[in-house]
Amino acid sequence: MEWETVIGLEIHAQLATKSKIFSAAATEYGAAPNTQACAIDLGLPGVLPVLNAEAVNMATKFGLAVGANVAKRSVFARKNYFYPDLPKGYQISQFELPIVERGETEVELDGDTKVIGITRAHLEEDAGKSLHEDFSGMSGIDLNRAGTPLLEIVSEPDMRSAKEAIAYMKKIHSIVRYLEICDGNMQEGSFRCDANVSVRPKGQKEFGTRAELKNLNSFRFVERAINFEVDRQIDLIESGGTVLQETRLYDADKGETRPMRSKEEANDYRYFPDPDLLPVILDDTFIESIRATLPELPDEKKHRFIKDYELSTYDAGVLTSSRELAHYYEALVKGVGSNPKLCANWMMGDLAASLNKNNLDINDSPVTADILAGMLKRIEDKTISGKIAKQVFEALWAGEGDADAIIEAKGLKQVTDSGAIEAVVDDIISNNPKQVEDYRGGKDKLFGFFVGQVMKATKGKANPAQVNELLKKKL
Repeated sequence: MEWETVIGLEIHAQLATKSKIFSAAATEYGAAPNTQACAIDLGLPGVLPVLNAEAVNMATKFGLAVGANVAKRSVFARKNYFYPDLPKGYQISQFELPIVERGETEVELDGDTKVIGITRAHLEEDAGKSLHEDFSGMSGIDLNRAGTPLLEIVSEPDMRSAKEAIAYMKKIHSIVRYLEICDGNMQEGSFRCDANVSVRPKGQKEFGTRAELKNLNSFRFVERAINFEVDRQIDLIESGGTVLQETRLYDADKGETRPMRSKEEANDYRYFPDPDLLPVILDDTFIESIRATLPELPDEKKHRFIKDYELSTYDAGVLTSSRELAHYYEALVKGVGSNPKLCANWMMGDLAASLNKNNLDINDSPVTADILAGMLKRIEDKTISGKIAKQVFEALWAGEGDADAIIEAKGLKQVTDSGAIEAVVDDIISNNPKQVEDYRGGKDKLFGFFVGQVMKATKGKANPAQVNELLKKKL
């Protein structure tokens, strides 16, 4: 039997506010355990939550960015459950009336575009964190994260493969970072997701029974967890078993999912409107004022890069995948003053490789856009060749000075004197009569041999275009 996978994601984006959603406690990451949880976060008697207006601004901004309906009236509710890291015994969230509903975004995969629906995005507070590694036979509870503002972004079950899910997750990651409403730091838990996964026979309209994979905090783990879960469900059904509706955890060390608890339904949480918080009422003036602050978003920037810089769809997609990359690219093109394709190639080639090797973001690159532009200008004016430029780039990365200083100090200036190059070409031809005879006899591939010999003799400094032209003429 052929099976179809059905996937929906619930993405939790931690909003980049300085204080928590209902209190003035700090949200800064890395503080000592339990030093950033105040009486309001803990729900102590006599305290009242006060909504952080900036969280509402950020949620509105996201809703407008994905073409969703921003609700004029939304309501906070209490979601009741009992877990050690939930100090109040309930989580303040939104249920029936969320702040954002019915949006969508496009994703590209293997050259195809697909629209993924966004069911809703709602504001809620985060819970604390249970720590199991540092306490023998016990668990510790750190409540610093309790009350941190989250925007939970719930997709439609529109994805049909793990790769589609990753493409969608990366797109949402890019949008929230462009909007500067979330830093997207997955290692710190600022951006994580739960994946709802089910399978059904191809052609069947009804959904299969879904399992929810909790708290996945890397793109790689999301893809592996979904693929494992799909295989597990298919094997289970084909061997006569039944998929249970449950919550499962992904074990990254073993590369497998395992049961955590049976999956709750909404009525298990006994939602009811929070009596301590008024409904959030937004008017058109407020919504339009937020719309006016929207930056150029990834899709808009990508289309502009294709039009203005004549880049391929792929190149433009890579270079606009983050706001920081796009900013670096535009600064680089401006610095060079020409050849946007050359700039793209170096960013996506040597620069990207060096950043990946050293686990650095573009903002942390030791080679700034201005520094790289200085080198690319020397390629453009033929002071150095593209091959020599790789040596210059390594020196730039090591902090040995700017391009001009490195070229001068290492004697890397390209030889463009046609007389000097011609003398070397004549010498190579006269010293390799057999190869000349074979080349003239039809062995065209030997042309590369002659080019290599000339470049070797000039230590890579001869202008490749001139070398090719002179060799063709003389051979």
